[in-house]
Amino acid sequence: MSKRLSRRDFLRLSGTSAAALASGFHMPGLLRAAPSLQDVVRISFGGWGGTAEDEGVRAAIEVFQQEMPGIAVEWQHTPDAGEYNRVLLTNFAAGTTPDTSFIISDAYETYRSQGMLLDITDQIAADPLLGQPDYFMPQEAFRCADSNGRWHGIGSCWVAHHIYYNQAAFDEIGVAPPGFADDEIWDWDSFVNVCKQLTVDSAGRHPDDAGFDPDDIQRWAVDWPLWWMPIAAAVHSNGGAYFADGKVALDTPEALEALTRLYELIYVHHVAPRSASMADLGMSNTQMVDNGRLAMAVDGSWALSWMNPSLVTVPLGTGALPKMKQPATVMQAHFHSALANTQHPEEAWQWVRFLSTPFYQTQFLKIGLWLPSQTALTTEEGLATWITEGIHPANYRQFVSEYLPTYGVSVRIPSGYLEAASSFIDPAVQAIAGGTPPADVIPEAVRQANDIIAMAAI
Repeated sequence: MSKRLSRRDFLRLSGTSAAALASGFHMPGLLRAAPSLQDVVRISFGGWGGTAEDEGVRAAIEVFQQEMPGIAVEWQHTPDAGEYNRVLLTNFAAGTTPDTSFIISDAYETYRSQGMLLDITDQIAADPLLGQPDYFMPQEAFRCADSNGRWHGIGSCWVAHHIYYNQAAFDEIGVAPPGFADDEIWDWDSFVNVCKQLTVDSAGRHPDDAGFDPDDIQRWAVDWPLWWMPIAAAVHSNGGAYFADGKVALDTPEALEALTRLYELIYVHHVAPRSASMADLGMSNTQMVDNGRLAMAVDGSWALSWMNPSLVTVPLGTGALPKMKQPATVMQAHFHSALANTQHPEEAWQWVRFLSTPFYQTQFLKIGLWLPSQTALTTEEGLATWITEGIHPANYRQFVSEYLPTYGVSVRIPSGYLEAASSFIDPAVQAIAGGTPPADVIPEAVRQANDIIAMAAI
């Protein structure tokens, strides 16, 4: 392997120079004659996302094609992730997939096990930048590599859940909000106690006060959405696991206790709104925080791109999720992969590689949409290249450089989970959100889901 780059060299190569490294490893340099039209290899890249993702990919294509003029990338954009995945599956069946693609994290192992994704392990190992042992955070290698250590994609970034809060609500009750330092992370009982202080009905009563009306709440303390990532964060915090030994593990005592605690926030403590309540109000959690109807929102780090100090009217802060037995949040994101049936595997690899350079990741870090999965971008020097005033709260450096490396949990989602979740896990979670205790629906849902996963492994 080529001489290792220092972290300072790594950061110096951000922006256009990082792209130059991508091309320089395989090609003689930037000062070369432009290829004729018939020499240009055209590859396609499929994916989803809103305006920020669309514009970011287009900007990346421009830089990539300047550095690799022999490769032209066609961006096939679909706004909705679910719709894109349906289109991709249709194209798999027809043999008309793009050369490279976003791959949703839920489906990565399913597609890998079915031979749909190109093995890029050797290319990564031979690469002078991506092949460095510490280039990616350890959690990235865990979820990208299969049981044999083979990579069939590279994670785009990290995203993780944390708390967004209205500082004014905490000033009102005289309580310090949560942070990311160990002594700023609430235990569960403290969290529930603060939530009761923050929750008020129209008469100013709190949940433990006589006469409190749970049907006339003017400000809820917290919205903790019930879907797999925020659920998994609670389960891992309670000493359980969402997946274990390649199966769904939500039926363990630790997992059921965590789910029950989330259920109790809504139906026992009355500090969190029902989904129906939010629907009736016609507001997002961001709007509810901004207008004082919600003190805290548990949401993904990607929400910082629209729920940040520059875009809301209340004083906004961020902090860690409360701990049950230990601090935890789940780190996840979509993958970038070359598809196995591409006719241009080398060019497809070059593009996937470019998407894993500092240039591509940094443009999304700056707007609050992503978190870095590249180790050097979590150092003080690296943070300085993307932390943005007005977007990132003051303690976000600590979240990225200290909290996530210590308490961030990466999970490998087993083959067959997409079908198992849509058929059994998701309906069970919807039942919990509607008022059914977790113990009444989760064990049977897990049994049926794991039957599907077992069949997928055959």
